Amino acid sequence: MKKAEKALRAEIVAACREMNASGINQGTSGNISVRYEDRMLISPSATPYDAMEPEMIASIALDDASGAWEGPLKPSTEWRFHHKLLRGRPDAGAVVHAHPTYCTTLAIARKEIPACHYMMAAFGGVSVRCAGYARFGTEELSTLAIEAMRDRTACLLANHGMITIGETLAKAMWRAVELETIAKQYYLSLAIGGPVLLSDAEIGETLDAFAGYGLQDDAGKKSKAAAE
Repeated sequence: MKKAEKALRAEIVAACREMNASGINQGTSGNISVRYEDRMLISPSATPYDAMEPEMIASIALDDASGAWEGPLKPSTEWRFHHKLLRGRPDAGAVVHAHPTYCTTLAIARKEIPACHYMMAAFGGVSVRCAGYARFGTEELSTLAIEAMRDRTACLLANHGMITIGETLAKAMWRAVELETIAKQYYLSLAIGGPVLLSDAEIGETLDAFAGYGLQDDAGKKSKAAAE
């Protein structure tokens, strides 16, 4: 195993533990994947994060839609949408899936997050969509998730949780924390009459500003171009 792959495996383990320590996930319900050359490295199914070791991370070829895996443990049951995102999105170097409280509360109500805060631009557009419902681990769920992620870097999953992507795992994790923060703010604003939403133009201005900070990726650029 190459040194670079070992480092990515260790990064996945650390990020899984960070998800629970930060409160954006509980138990083993979340899962994380990264792109490594022509393969996907993904956290194993039903494995406590404190007991997880880099050698337990499963590996799946990106050009193999069957999900045939290498490793001592089977991959997360949600490997399908991880695989599709890493295979089909050049801006996706890593995928984070978790069940944070406020994102999941909105997903249970099947509410998307509108342009309630300028940081919505971090997710590529004027909203974070809520994908339709399908049972966990199914091909139907992965199809719904991919559609909700179109021109976006995050989505909610109805009655389930959320997904974020990033060019790196650090950026995907940053987006996961940012998404839960905005979900909480949006949820609380609904209790005091609802948010005053920003316009498409105002979100576009933020996307332009983000470009100077290196926060705008391909999804954000495409979203802005579509709006223009």
